[in-house]
Amino acid sequence: MTITEHGSQGADSSSDQGDGSGRRGMKAPVSRRALLGFLVAAPTLMAVAGRADAAIIPSPPEPSDLQDLGDLQVYFAKPTSNLIQIVVNKDGTVSFALPRCEVGQGITTAIGMLIAEELDLPLSKVHVTLADARIELADNQLTGGSNSMRSMYDPVRTAAAIAKLQLMTTAAKQMGVPMSTLTAKDGVITAPHGGTRTYGSLAEAAAVTKTRAVQPKLKDAKDFAIVGTSQNRVDAHDIVTGKKVFTMDLDVPGALPTMICRPPTINGTVKAVNNKAAVLAMPGITHVAAIPTGVAVRGRTFGQCIDAVRALNVTWGPGTEDGKTEAAILAELKAAELPFASVPLGETIDRTFTFSFASNSPLETGSAVADVKAGSAEIWSTLKVPIVAQQEIANALGLLPTQVKVHVITGGGSFGRHLFHDAAMEAALASQAFGAPVRLMWHRTDDFRAGRTHPMATSRIQATIAGGSVVQLQQRHTSVSTDFSHSFGDQLTAFAAQKFPGPTQLGFSQTIFNYTANVPYNFGVTEQALNEVDMGFHTGSMRNIYSPDVCTALELVVDELAVKLGQDPYAFRRAYLKDDRSRAVLDAVAKKGSWGRAMAPGTAQGIAFHSEYKGVCACLVEIDCRPATVNRKVRDAVTGPRVTKAIFAVDVGLPVNPRGLEAQMMGGIMDGIAHTLTCSLHLKGGYFAEGSWDNYFYTRQWNVPTELEVIVMPTTTGKPGGAGEFGVAASKAAVSCAYARATKTMPLLFPINHNDPLAFDVLPTTPPIPPSPTDGLTSY
Repeated sequence: MTITEHGSQGADSSSDQGDGSGRRGMKAPVSRRALLGFLVAAPTLMAVAGRADAAIIPSPPEPSDLQDLGDLQVYFAKPTSNLIQIVVNKDGTVSFALPRCEVGQGITTAIGMLIAEELDLPLSKVHVTLADARIELADNQLTGGSNSMRSMYDPVRTAAAIAKLQLMTTAAKQMGVPMSTLTAKDGVITAPHGGTRTYGSLAEAAAVTKTRAVQPKLKDAKDFAIVGTSQNRVDAHDIVTGKKVFTMDLDVPGALPTMICRPPTINGTVKAVNNKAAVLAMPGITHVAAIPTGVAVRGRTFGQCIDAVRALNVTWGPGTEDGKTEAAILAELKAAELPFASVPLGETIDRTFTFSFASNSPLETGSAVADVKAGSAEIWSTLKVPIVAQQEIANALGLLPTQVKVHVITGGGSFGRHLFHDAAMEAALASQAFGAPVRLMWHRTDDFRAGRTHPMATSRIQATIAGGSVVQLQQRHTSVSTDFSHSFGDQLTAFAAQKFPGPTQLGFSQTIFNYTANVPYNFGVTEQALNEVDMGFHTGSMRNIYSPDVCTALELVVDELAVKLGQDPYAFRRAYLKDDRSRAVLDAVAKKGSWGRAMAPGTAQGIAFHSEYKGVCACLVEIDCRPATVNRKVRDAVTGPRVTKAIFAVDVGLPVNPRGLEAQMMGGIMDGIAHTLTCSLHLKGGYFAEGSWDNYFYTRQWNVPTELEVIVMPTTTGKPGGAGEFGVAASKAAVSCAYARATKTMPLLFPINHNDPLAFDVLPTTPPIPPSPTDGLTSY
């Protein structure tokens, strides 16, 4: 039996009282209607959630505290929510194929908690897997924008509630008692006379042969027993014991290791493979073939593939950024900076900040398994937008999308990286060229030099003070173009193109910016705008899109405004924040972190605030910037600057799993520290110099705060907001503000140690390269 949630035909219940986000005068962008469901024919009980009628199209872009990116994603996901299915099995367990991608954020646990809650089942009896690409789901199979819980919350709960309703109805008929007299606990339904039925025993009897509408009743939040409680991840034991299956763990018959020899500059091309026969004669090598992104080699082991890649002699064609340096890109950005809209009338602060290229750098590099045959293909990979991957791979192979089966595999990190399907596409093309299945893996140098990067950007802010108060703030963010070709869905892309005339790519970027950027303070007339240039790089989202850079620039200027007006940075923020919910998180970190305590010279506190995704957060850090001996070849020997304390308060509405939310914020804090202080990419003549984690200085053990606490605030909205990316912006801004106070110098270039000459020896960019027994996968 299948159950579908649908919007009723009743009147729109939205009002001017807000949407529970804590911001007054807000209207929801779509109508809120009572939920219905459908019982659908199936061998055992099956539940589906969806909607019955179209919702209102969002209005033209407004400030993101009125309507944000997540609202649009929820809106566009609703039409296919009726295709999401919960299945009750004969053994009493429940199965759900989640149309999202698990990349370490803990979503399979949180979704399992929603199902267990509504069905009154132990979490251990709910099995959440990842759904294959389902083209019929359209915009409802995308993992991004910190939106999975927001999009899934109502549909999943509704489907589970309908499943329970049908089980209770069937049990009542079998035991001859009114359904209202039955109770359910741990998958067992009990009647007043003591009779029982298990969910498993009812699974077949509860199934229906004809689809019909059902009106479910969802649990009231006050009755939650699982949702809102801290739970360990359901896959934690498998992860720490090595049992968790990732792409490279799959046992696909005949799929041999495959790697790519890549061009020396960004988007270079293959003109000729000069020693193919010699490489094919190397031990273990079975195939060599040129594909659009380089030369693919297939061998018995990855070590043999590495040797073959090192030995290849290739004539390369030019790339899109040949000869380009950071200075050249910065000049492009400066030339593209939009002017401010008006002439300030008062004392002004005018600051420009520069943010370097950076890498997503997930623990798991790009990987995919592909088996392409005549008339069909099968792909296994970590994919956040599997439908787009399916369509584009099918087109590249000359197949129909229905001839390409795409399996979504749990990923070892992403941070936005797996919105793109580069590895899956390469695996498919290599398999087709070889006529054999492949197990393709990128090495770390591939990831840094040919992978996705967070684009270089400048952010200029002009703030005006008059009459002892801030009366205007304008921000102009100028960025190397962010690639959104993975698509948030055709409908959203079309919406962007309609509302922002011009090229769709630019219009879409502007839409994303307008639905994420905000000024959370009462600074009179506020305005933020984006301009993008240079689409020749492999760019993408990196655990948030524009917000960490935009927020950091803004919060540094907020500190400067406080100084100009003779106010304490915390008190100044508190006075200018727009609502009590925002002030609550700021107060929480200030109190817990003992804001204003005496600090030694060269050390300082920093505090910052950020709002996004229907949530608010604040961060307080302490930093030690006292001089230290720097070993330029071994950066881990550096002892400063280092963050010694971090306190983070977060309110994302209903925290489905507070423990998972805490872990997300901890990860965001580590990102914030890294991107303020240490990690970036250096563009050198058309390629990035970094080639391994020895060169890319993400937060290390020595600069992890010894004091770190995440405060999960009590829910104020009743529904979950976004969390996956939410921890980065405020922590990056707080570290930046602390550094400025400790050194009495406002940082204008990020990360702060983005220095030249480089602190490492640059790995080679082109083979043939003599093999080295010591550097493993860190270089070609």
